[in-house]
Amino acid sequence: TLIFPSSHDWVEGLWLIACGAFKKGVVADRLGIFVTLSFENVQRAGSGDLWLATIAYGLQLFLDFSGYVDIARGSAILLGFNLPKNFNFPYFSTSIADFWRRWHITLGDWLRNYLYFPLGGSRVGLARTSLNLIIVMLIAGIWHGAAWGFILWGAVHGIALAVHRLTDILSKRVDWLKLWWKSIPGILLGWFLTQSLVFLAWIPFRLPNLREAGWVMQHFWGHTGDIQFTEKVYLETLGLQRIEVTLLLVLIWLLMTLSYAMNRGLKLQLNWPIKIALVPLCLYAVWIFAPEGGLPYIYFDF
Repeated sequence: TLIFPSSHDWVEGLWLIACGAFKKGVVADRLGIFVTLSFENVQRAGSGDLWLATIAYGLQLFLDFSGYVDIARGSAILLGFNLPKNFNFPYFSTSIADFWRRWHITLGDWLRNYLYFPLGGSRVGLARTSLNLIIVMLIAGIWHGAAWGFILWGAVHGIALAVHRLTDILSKRVDWLKLWWKSIPGILLGWFLTQSLVFLAWIPFRLPNLREAGWVMQHFWGHTGDIQFTEKVYLETLGLQRIEVTLLLVLIWLLMTLSYAMNRGLKLQLNWPIKIALVPLCLYAVWIFAPEGGLPYIYFDF
């Protein structure tokens, strides 16, 4: 939609560009250095390193892609266009179906409208609906690349969506089960199961070679890392101890939780004077803290 940008639009556009640049340059690219070193040396990394790298990659992927989208949306606003949002706090989803309503929204809409609905959608019985979900996600996996890792990623999400469909139907018929998923323990369990699956499925997405992805999953427990790996990655490259990297990942999660609580819970938004004041600070932080040369956007590969 083409519109003439107002003063409010200018502020919002600059704010989105600054936020996107900060997400990408300061956070995602720094995480990317750790992720690359870890996954390119998986046999030298310990179990704790593999867990940290898996969580860091999930955060890197989200911040890299959503940062790119923020920059694109902000630039479009300055040019008089209004592009749709592509992310809506996906890592706070409590079901895999909810995750796909919040993650890469435009791709999800395309898959639903041009693949899922033409296959019959949910109007063709439970078995056929489950098969449709698996087929759509397999196609989504192949779209990302002709490698078994992407196919496995799509299959995992497709099967998870089919299981969720079955669970959802069962919950509607069993009162106590319906009440359980609406309770605080049920919501927390749903969140934990959903995000565990999402983050574990990122492993074959990051390592499309199934032998490498399988090696990582098999060594999540009881594997001692190489001392030289620890010194090279943490001390020489990052200048941090492993515990400090862990705390940084926790801090990122806490900041995301705070943003989610302000936007979805309290319905609070920063006003325009604060946004315009933070724009140069965000850009200055990118200039100072972003890695030299930066890293390419992950989704440019797709």
